[in-house]
Amino acid sequence: MATGIARGKMNQKLLNAAFFIAILGSVVPVVRAAEADPVAQLTAGQLKGRMIPTGGAVFKGVPYAQPPLGDLRWRDPAPVKPWTGVRDAAALGPPCTQEHAGSGEREASNEDCLYLNVWTSEWPAKSPKPVMLWLYGGSNTGGTASVPYLDGTSLSQRGVVTVTINFRLGVFGFLAHPGLTAESPHHSSGNYGLLDQLAALKWVHENIAKFGGDPGNVTLFGQSSGGMDTAFLVASPLSKGLIHRAIQESGPPVRQFEPLADTERRGVKFAASMKVPAGDADAIKYLRSLPWPEVLKADVAARKANGDSVAITEIDGYLIRKYVALVYEEGGELPVPMIIGNNAREQTHSYKPEVMKKWIQDNYGSLAPKAEEFYGWANSGTGKDDPFYGPSGTQITADTRQRCPAIAEGMWRSSHGRATYEYMFDPPVAGESATRHSAEIPFVFGTLLPGGSLGGSYTEADKKISANVQQYWTNFAKTGNPNGKGLPEWPKFEATSRPYLEFTIHDGPVVRENLRRGICDLYIQALKETILANTAGAYPE
Repeated sequence: MATGIARGKMNQKLLNAAFFIAILGSVVPVVRAAEADPVAQLTAGQLKGRMIPTGGAVFKGVPYAQPPLGDLRWRDPAPVKPWTGVRDAAALGPPCTQEHAGSGEREASNEDCLYLNVWTSEWPAKSPKPVMLWLYGGSNTGGTASVPYLDGTSLSQRGVVTVTINFRLGVFGFLAHPGLTAESPHHSSGNYGLLDQLAALKWVHENIAKFGGDPGNVTLFGQSSGGMDTAFLVASPLSKGLIHRAIQESGPPVRQFEPLADTERRGVKFAASMKVPAGDADAIKYLRSLPWPEVLKADVAARKANGDSVAITEIDGYLIRKYVALVYEEGGELPVPMIIGNNAREQTHSYKPEVMKKWIQDNYGSLAPKAEEFYGWANSGTGKDDPFYGPSGTQITADTRQRCPAIAEGMWRSSHGRATYEYMFDPPVAGESATRHSAEIPFVFGTLLPGGSLGGSYTEADKKISANVQQYWTNFAKTGNPNGKGLPEWPKFEATSRPYLEFTIHDGPVVRENLRRGICDLYIQALKETILANTAGAYPE
């Protein structure tokens, strides 16, 4: 039985890899003659998409910045160069360079990857529609929008324009170095992946009206690191006027940041491992001359050898100007409505007792003994399982990475009068016994596929859950309030009872209160000490 499952997973990986390879080919394929194909006139030129059989149109592989190649590697994204003729937009762009191989991303990845996709339910558009721009997860070292379960057709059919983007990752998206800082017009380096996301938002502001989207009503939403990136951009003054609502799925802004000087030191160490010439400028020139697989290979090797990743989000003084949790605590983020939440279970880990105790110590500080007692690690305990939230290690990772930080964010935002809605998601990926990290994504996009990554034998009940999630999300994109006809009322988060909406497996959305209040109160109390120290809890890999 186990052998059969393993063989099935291997076959699926091969199919996924084949899918990614199939989407590659020429960036600008030969335009086929078809009078019915929709054409959009953008600031850079004409773009030909395809009609959607259920209504509307889709445009895939649309450039939102110049390819970050050669001298443009490790620079701010440059505006798209105009083109002549009609550019075909029928194929998804390649994933950005990465080591992640979970669904074929590594095999198909390319450094020329700054492309986005647009779905609209009406062509030609009769009236402007809200826009939803998605940021995928993957620890900012892996992931892509070029996967079947992120198809935006279903969401767009609910009256929005859906946009998904690819952005730089890992060493190509986050390398900081004194040589890069010296040449930067804003005296910073790193965070290029975030700057790509900002460039996509600017592209939307300038071009989305051509697809029937409203540039004055843009919802930024993402999952895991994409949820964190959403939070980071909402906290950045550079995003003013570009984001009007936000949704963070399993990605609150409470995490470790490093100042620019520290990330530069990481970059210098990485460059030294590549035997670069002396001098910062010459070192960067040399690194830019290397083929990207060679640079990626060195980054992967460094991480495996000593865990010293250069893919660190930093306080760069430009896009991110201070520790982001402090921005939210002080009410300094954009005053936009927000949905925040997590899955009942996220990452599943079975750490050794000494690792679990260190994790608790890092996150709870002087309150660690109380946390150890809660999780069953006190007095030589080996952890206390919960029938709903899972084993002790699974509880701790979700509580400290997603659940309690999101509640802290809700507390901060409600104290400043910011409209916030909290949720928890319980349903699993089809065929699995419990929910996990990323399980909500196909429900959000309405892509309950029969196979592939996040696919399986979904039921009619699953489809109903998906319909509810999509309706809440698109209602929110339209008005800043997720509620609407036929849906259970979702109350705003407030500090007294902390209401949240739970998406359950059997009985539909249910309003509950005080999610994990005991341990989250302890976490928030400990977080106040770490925020004052301008740091957050450490997370073991």
